[in-house]
Amino acid sequence: MTTLSLVHYIFILMTIIILALLVLKKEIVIPCIVGIFLIALAYTGNVISAVQALNNAVIVSNGELFSIMLVIALVTAMSKAMHKVGIDEIMIRPVRKIIKRPSGAFWGIGICMLIVSWLIWPSPAVVLIGALLLPVAGRVGLPAIWAAVAMNVFGHGMGLSSDFFIQGAPAITAASAELPVTSVMSASVPLWLVMSVTVAIVSFVMMKRDMKNKVPVAEKEISTEYAESEITNPGLAKVLAIVVACSFIAIIIAMVVLHIQGGDATAFVAGTALILTCIITIAGSGLPLALGDTVDYLKEGFVFAVRIFAPVLVIAAFFFLGSEQYATSVFGEGAPAILNDISYFISEHVPVNGVFCVIIEIVVGIITGLDGSGFSGLPLVGSIAGTFAATTGLNTASLAALGQITTIWVGGGTIIPWGVVPVAAICGISPSELARKNMIPVISGIVVTGIVALFLI
Repeated sequence: MTTLSLVHYIFILMTIIILALLVLKKEIVIPCIVGIFLIALAYTGNVISAVQALNNAVIVSNGELFSIMLVIALVTAMSKAMHKVGIDEIMIRPVRKIIKRPSGAFWGIGICMLIVSWLIWPSPAVVLIGALLLPVAGRVGLPAIWAAVAMNVFGHGMGLSSDFFIQGAPAITAASAELPVTSVMSASVPLWLVMSVTVAIVSFVMMKRDMKNKVPVAEKEISTEYAESEITNPGLAKVLAIVVACSFIAIIIAMVVLHIQGGDATAFVAGTALILTCIITIAGSGLPLALGDTVDYLKEGFVFAVRIFAPVLVIAAFFFLGSEQYATSVFGEGAPAILNDISYFISEHVPVNGVFCVIIEIVVGIITGLDGSGFSGLPLVGSIAGTFAATTGLNTASLAALGQITTIWVGGGTIIPWGVVPVAAICGISPSELARKNMIPVISGIVVTGIVALFLI
């Protein structure tokens, strides 16, 4: 029979406290720091070692997450350089010719948001899509609230929860579940499709109903005065737009043909983004000015990435301790496999089955998503998937993918008011109103996806 020690009980207690604080909409960095310290103190029995463990745990967390931070920083820097030259404006213009009606605007904004989110992350995509397509949506009569819903659902929902291109989210989930990133990505495809299709259809039906019934909402009209990129050299902008588009197409082809996946794929994207940033800046500003401008773009990119991941590093450091692999990196050989032990203990005392595991993954994903980051809960849902699957024989990758999808749809910026602020701001509407509009479609998607997951695990 598996027995639990003081270390296990501290982990359980601190996890409950952290989840409770999330429900109360409080930040959880301090509880995570306290949790790491107490676990280290209980394990080592030495105050100095416990203090050192705080540093070591964050270093281990940073080692796992830094590559993801780096690619986000470099891609963001590239998007800054593109905007300065006007490449983003050139690339998005063809879409404007397609949008003629509110329904077309909804799907057009959504699909563009999804594609751009896959390539350069949802947050930069909000600014790009919002500035360039919202005026078009306004002209064809799409209410601002539903333009915002489309941006949220397709970008922060579909795009971020899959992250097929940059592969940041599945990398964190896979690392916590101790699986190859490719297995989590493969397992996520059917669940992601079910979730995405359900949410998109429910959102669209609600939009059509509201527009038919002329449901009033507390929102401003979409402005048609968004500033576009100042294109001083249209010919150069067009050439560079072709270069960027061809580069990304070539990356995708190379990944498929050469089977470049996981960390190698992330490195490929990051390296290409860095090269394109230099090319765009030199071509747009000239070499003398580019020497300084490139540095500015990189600074902006890294500031953006650090701002997102700074709290995630500490939060992940605590939840990573539940995994034997990461606990060993912090404490050395013989470190406890906390979540494995807890899982085995539960399996010996509680009837664990597929329904139970699916419900736990969804509930934990929802609760950890309440902090609005979308990423802080991934280490936990990945670890839970790995430990429960070990005791039940269920499909670890599918469980982990379910947890990832739930966590990011909730916390990545769809139904948490403080997580939808960027989209709400650019659309000129209330964050609370946007979160309420997203609530029914997202919850519907989670329920349907959970049911489908029962047949896949």
